Amino acid sequence: MEWHLAQFNVAKMKYPLDDARMAGFVDRLEPVNRLADLSPGFVWRHQTDAGDSTAIRLYDDPGVIINYSVWESLEALKAFTYQLPEHKELLRQRRDWFDPVASLPLIVMWWIPAGIIPTLEQARERQEHFQANGPTDKAFSFRTPFPSPT
Repeated sequence: MEWHLAQFNVAKMKYPLDDARMAGFVDRLEPVNRLADLSPGFVWRHQTDAGDSTAIRLYDDPGVIINYSVWESLEALKAFTYQLPEHKELLRQRRDWFDPVASLPLIVMWWIPAGIIPTLEQARERQEHFQANGPTDKAFSFRTPFPSPT
């Protein structure tokens, strides 16, 4: 069986998306998402029919936004996250726009059978699992990756 990597991350905005102080993030979001869509190993990302991922709210706090995607491998996701200059710049400036979410793991990953599109409920379950148990083969992070099932 072939496996893909699901990744889910959350961010707590310091200001509403339409606040001028968020412009540096908002103005780069669509171009960076487009680059993700074209990146080697990219499979899927969660978004509205209009292509907006920031409109999706999974938590009671309207300031918490999500990013949810599937990649062919951990290496493909790492390359996009840490080697693509445009994404690296967003990471470098993230503290300008986002506060830590103390009650939630910022990122969680898990392996899924290729061809499966994970649900928001699955993301939440994996996030809760990671929070309760730390990194395991069911939910892990870049710092503590687990190999795909064999």
